[in-house]
Amino acid sequence: QESINISISILLAVGVWGKFMIGPYISLIAENTTNAPYVLIGTGTVIIVFGLFGCFATCRGSPWMLKLYVMFLSLVFLSELVAGISGFVFRHEIKGTFLRTYTDAVLNYDAEDEKSLAVDNVQSSLRCCGVNNYTSWLGSVYYPANGFPLSCCSNSSDCSPQDLRNTTINHTKVYQQGCYELVTSFLETNMAIIAGVTFGIAFSQLIGMLLACCLSRIITANQYEMV
Repeated sequence: QESINISISILLAVGVWGKFMIGPYISLIAENTTNAPYVLIGTGTVIIVFGLFGCFATCRGSPWMLKLYVMFLSLVFLSELVAGISGFVFRHEIKGTFLRTYTDAVLNYDAEDEKSLAVDNVQSSLRCCGVNNYTSWLGSVYYPANGFPLSCCSNSSDCSPQDLRNTTINHTKVYQQGCYELVTSFLETNMAIIAGVTFGIAFSQLIGMLLACCLSRIITANQYEMV
């Protein structure tokens, strides 16, 4: 049961962390809206229910309940293994995907939709501007009328919307480094962490499966001896 408790805690923690910490980055990479953090939180909740079932099966000493519990652990183990492998592979493909989707988000930026807000979040938190550098904004639909977005300002106390529209000085008011390299490095690191955590959880599930199988065999053997 200890392995299940650890799995529950980690899955819920990773789900919440994924939603609030890397949610903006994932929303920029995904072609469509992703529910991955919610899936992790939901999985952790389901495991709580089956963890209680496992405790009940152990207390009752019921072999068939323990076998059902092992089947559930097997499904969780396989799912986590696939998720871990997918995460490991995905981190190597992340650069090309992000370059395409982030460039599209910058070019179609309107300061209001989800991807535009995600761009602002990335630029302000990582202190960067544009894709490779601030010149990425020159071809955007937003730039002709508004200049650079406020999230590009390197010094918010000395950076007004008027300055950002002034083509003579606006390039001196914004971050010079682009976001592409910073974001891909950040995401590759965190995807590696998620993949490692997933493999760790899968290993703990494997131990739980073996222990449940052993307990079921012991209970069955004792029942035969009593007969």
